[in-house]
Amino acid sequence: MTDISALKAGLIADIEAADTLDALEALRVGAMGKSGVVTGLLKTLGPMSPEERLEKGPPIQDLRESVTAALADRKAQLEQAALDARLASEKVDMTLPADGGPQGSVHPVSQVMDELAEIFADLGFSVATGPEIEDDWHNFTALNIPETHPARAMHDTFYFPDETGSDEAAPAAEGPDQAGRKKMLLRTHTSPVQIRTMMTQAPPIRIIAPGRVYRSDSDATHTPMFHQIEGLVIDKGITLGHLKWTLETFLKAFFEREDIVLRLRPSYFPFTEPSVEVDVGYTLVNGQRIIGGDGDAAGGGWLEVLGSGMVNRRVIEACGLDPDEWQGFAFGTGVDRLAMLKYGMNDLRAFFDGDLRWLKHYGFSALDVPTLSGGVGA
Repeated sequence: MTDISALKAGLIADIEAADTLDALEALRVGAMGKSGVVTGLLKTLGPMSPEERLEKGPPIQDLRESVTAALADRKAQLEQAALDARLASEKVDMTLPADGGPQGSVHPVSQVMDELAEIFADLGFSVATGPEIEDDWHNFTALNIPETHPARAMHDTFYFPDETGSDEAAPAAEGPDQAGRKKMLLRTHTSPVQIRTMMTQAPPIRIIAPGRVYRSDSDATHTPMFHQIEGLVIDKGITLGHLKWTLETFLKAFFEREDIVLRLRPSYFPFTEPSVEVDVGYTLVNGQRIIGGDGDAAGGGWLEVLGSGMVNRRVIEACGLDPDEWQGFAFGTGVDRLAMLKYGMNDLRAFFDGDLRWLKHYGFSALDVPTLSGGVGA
């Protein structure tokens, strides 16, 4: 009994004197491990008779419990001391900015849409919108597109099944047929927004109409859904000179270059007369087309970027305006195509694949995107 009491006192004293967790672990193994001194005493209880075990067992069990409790208490003390030392040495500066978490980005199409809206706002244009599910009259007929025009064919236009009803926005003579039927479709351009604006807003009119449009086409430069922006000006005394200045000013601001050179080529669109295709000059730098410069100069060329023209008098009449009093011009271009030209992308389909790697590479930070708020003339 005296030996066990002395062993207990010695083990507890050693445990309380341990100054590191490693030293404490060594004492635990020496006392309570498989070959430890306390474990050895516990093993001697097996061969004893019940009378001997009743006499010698309690002091040994008390030794085991006391040593176990002393080990747990000292371990808690050392761990708390280690934590206190760490807290004292490792300080957190709460004034430092927090680590940034995962962030999204602005899609190139959204970025270009914002750029275009800001440029044309500086030129006095407002933004107009309209339905993406359109009727045949607003999408084709009011725009002087005859029944035989290829754009109406099934291979180019997404039509809905025939519907019945009335079209309050369209004149009775030009709206649904006598049976009350009207053809519904996914709009093939944002030009119906021009029609709806001219029918509901008194001139003068200066609008842009950005949005999604749909055509049955798909390859590296065409997708079934894409983004388009159109512009419309209706006023008195409007000429092609106004159109050319507007487009030249717009393209200089968008591409952020003063050496933009335009070439207007005669063309044909049912809703404009005269009509012109707009080419912009470019130069080749290391095999890449850079917008700017005279396309006829050495190492240069021309790239078609816009369709435009003076609004056809039949379109003005269809909207209830007098074409002898009001004139105007219109233009349209693909937003996705402009993004490809400005930011060096080569496949339109990637815009809609949803590939995060592509979006991280071409996307814009929502906080760091450069703006054009300084104005076109800045």
